[in-house]
Amino acid sequence: MSDITTVLPNESFDIPSIVQALRDVRVTSLEHRHRRNKPPKLPARKALQTVIDGLSAALFPNRLGAPGLKDEGIDYFVGFTLDTALRELNTQIQLELRYSADTDHDKTPSAEAAMNKARAFAKSLPKIRKLLDTDLDAAFQGDPAARSLDEVLVCYPGISAIIHYRLAHELHKLGLPLIARIISELAHSATGIDIHPGATIDEGFFIDHGTGVVIGETALIGRHVRLYQAVTLGAKRFPTDEQGHLIKGSARHPILEDDVVIYAGATILGRITIGAGSVIGGNVWLTRSVPPNSQITQAKTQVSATDDVAQ
Repeated sequence: MSDITTVLPNESFDIPSIVQALRDVRVTSLEHRHRRNKPPKLPARKALQTVIDGLSAALFPNRLGAPGLKDEGIDYFVGFTLDTALRELNTQIQLELRYSADTDHDKTPSAEAAMNKARAFAKSLPKIRKLLDTDLDAAFQGDPAARSLDEVLVCYPGISAIIHYRLAHELHKLGLPLIARIISELAHSATGIDIHPGATIDEGFFIDHGTGVVIGETALIGRHVRLYQAVTLGAKRFPTDEQGHLIKGSARHPILEDDVVIYAGATILGRITIGAGSVIGGNVWLTRSVPPNSQITQAKTQVSATDDVAQ
């Protein structure tokens, strides 16, 4: 027999009064946001995780698909998996469009509008797969520890984050920023790599190790760029309007031209350009543009002969 006394929740926490107080706060919050009615449902993280898992399996059925899949069954598996994932995605698109319409006080969007976006996204999947193949090649060629493309695909957190990004970016371009952001945050939570879906990243992108990488919304990244862990491509300042509100949507993140390498811990801030072929060393803090083929490193520390130096 347990010595712990069982009590009813209402007797111990005064639940009814807390529920009423929370309701009052909720109603006040809705009125502050000019919402008199019940707010529309948002796209669901769990549902979108299922969508991304299905799309990933359809893109790479032999490695991310069902175990034991045979050659003669691949097309059937891809078709069935795509149909399931895209139907769920269409449902989530409808939720975002209804939410946006409620926020902007527009008329309720039609089911056809959501389906048109889902169809447009579906048609982009072969292009996304081709881009991902260039990312896989970049990772394999850029990491001497990589033994195979299969290892890169199933093991590397950078590739997982890039798969999420490529899918999210296409949805972002279709005018679905909330779904796109949720998908990017799923990758962020799993890998520690934060790529805003609004960023534009060309082919052959490689993130080595990856934890702590941050790529801002308006960053532009060229072909065959390589980043290491804890690199930040961020904004230098956040301008405000006359009322003190942040001005959103302005180009405020770096431009990386082709074949740039940025080593661990470097912080690149503002709308600056890193010229093609440049190498930015570890832990560099950079807020100015640099020409092509630059080599930027920290200032060397001078050590006198009398200093104690670890051998």
